[in-house]
Amino acid sequence: VVEVVSNQKGKEVGEKRMKYARMGVGYYVVSDPLRQVMDDELRVYRLSAGRYERQEGRPWFPELGLGMTLWEGEFEGVRNRWLRWTDAQGELIPTGKQRAEEEAAARQAAEIRVHQEAAARRQEAAARQAAEIRVHQEAAARRQEAAARQAAETRVHQEATARQAAETRVHQEAAARQAAETRVQQEATARRQEAAARQAAEARLAELEALLRRSD
Repeated sequence: VVEVVSNQKGKEVGEKRMKYARMGVGYYVVSDPLRQVMDDELRVYRLSAGRYERQEGRPWFPELGLGMTLWEGEFEGVRNRWLRWTDAQGELIPTGKQRAEEEAAARQAAEIRVHQEAAARRQEAAARQAAEIRVHQEAAARRQEAAARQAAETRVHQEATARQAAETRVHQEAAARQAAETRVQQEATARRQEAAARQAAEARLAELEALLRRSD
């Protein structure tokens, strides 16, 4: 039982306490926020052998697994000192409104985490896709580079072949010119020999004619 002192007429620490003891109420709590009948604001009595014994220290009800404390704050729009339940560590147990607000905040936080995780997954997927695209682009660039090197090597070989063919043509043309010059020289020599032979024949013919005239 919890009694809150509102004036000095209620006899909370006198007749009421004895009455609750006779009724066998296990715990009797008196809250006197204005200290009208007690020197302190909160007292807790525990029934023992038909009589109430005052508990010292932090109020604790082992049968309930709950404690009690005075808390200053706002409750239902009113700021005051209030009796609040606590846990074994003395931490305040949330009111229904606070619990609802905490649950709503927890749900909101969970939703935010879900959205953040989904966004993180999307970012991760986008990063993987971008990495794959980069890999493909790098592979394509390597293939293009290899193709360019191969094309350059092909051009080098083609140019070398063309130079070799040109040099061969030059040599062939030089050989042809030399052969033509040789033929020209040979023909000139043949003509000179032929002229000399005609000249020698004419000379012999003239000698014969001269001999014949002398014979006559």
